[in-house]
Amino acid sequence: MNHQASKNAQLVKTMAKKHGFEYCGISKAGFLEREAPRLEAWLNKGAHGKMSYMENHFDKRLDPTKLVPGAKSVVSLLYNYFPEKDLAQEEPSHAKLAKYAYGQDYHFVIKDKLKLLLHELREEIGEIEGRVFVDSAPVMERQWAAKSGLGWVGKNTLLINKESGSFYFLAELIIDLELEADGPIKDYCGTCTRCIDACPTDAITPYELDASKCISYLTIELKEGIPEEFKGKMGNWAFGCDICQDVCPWNRFSKPHQEEAFQPSTELLELFNSNWQDLTEEVFGRAFRKSAVKRTKIEGFKRNLEFLKNG
Repeated sequence: MNHQASKNAQLVKTMAKKHGFEYCGISKAGFLEREAPRLEAWLNKGAHGKMSYMENHFDKRLDPTKLVPGAKSVVSLLYNYFPEKDLAQEEPSHAKLAKYAYGQDYHFVIKDKLKLLLHELREEIGEIEGRVFVDSAPVMERQWAAKSGLGWVGKNTLLINKESGSFYFLAELIIDLELEADGPIKDYCGTCTRCIDACPTDAITPYELDASKCISYLTIELKEGIPEEFKGKMGNWAFGCDICQDVCPWNRFSKPHQEEAFQPSTELLELFNSNWQDLTEEVFGRAFRKSAVKRTKIEGFKRNLEFLKNG
């Protein structure tokens, strides 16, 4: 690897830290050979439920050079979202939101940071072609992050970082700049099965998730009624679910984030404290104006609350 690629890799990492990304790892862009048969088998099993978009762009999902022509490097980044206060712990009887949804929609917050990072890299290095991604295109984010040594993909299928756990948003820069690549680290799940044992809908088998049984899928992705078989098994989750992360021993190392945009709004806290009793179209619009929860729309969110109430 040439000296320039090493120097540029260091520059990328230094600048990523400046923009609040706690971890940054680099991989050489190319075909994810090991993932191809796994992805195919998972799709053939129908484990993606009604998320038919997962079947699209199979080649692009596995090869970033098909997504970004001329790509040479995949820069993987982690951005912390672990909150100071876990609302689910504060009022266990109230309907709960996954921690990532407490603040503003991460897609926009992080994409803005990435665009700025890419802009500054261009100013520093010169013309760089590429794209930024935050859970927004067929990119196998966890696999790329693991390939670059930011953690390992755990038994719950999430990326786990040895120093800080798994409460992170993943993002990528896929660029045509040659950078010195990092390598993967080993898997530290060991014999632990806490995530598998704790999942109330049995969605997790080691290193595989049946999304069609996952509470996050049922409360966010599924557009029709939640199947009756899940009555009484939803653990009060109205949007997303954190169970497999909350029980993971590595998350004892999680530290609260420093991102103002991820703090819950006053409107959200008031709604949560009233256990969603005051939920009207207008209140929903105010509380979730900039939030990822907007995805379910008020009808979807009310459907979830109703399902929990009758469970």
